[in-house]
Amino acid sequence: MIPKDPVMLLSFLNLKLRDFYKSDEEMYEDLELDRKETEEKMAAIGYFYDKEKNKFV
Repeated sequence: MIPKDPVMLLSFLNLKLRDFYKSDEEMYEDLELDRKETEEKMAAIGYFYDKEKNKFV
């Protein structure tokens, strides 16, 4: 289950990226997440995906 709360979603995404996926593309595809919607939720709380770190910072 994907968290609705943006802060919980941030934690969920970074855990998934750290433990299971080499890139955000893999994660979005595997979890069937809408990239635009997810990135908007993260941007609303001041977080953006960092490709080099493979996490939202």
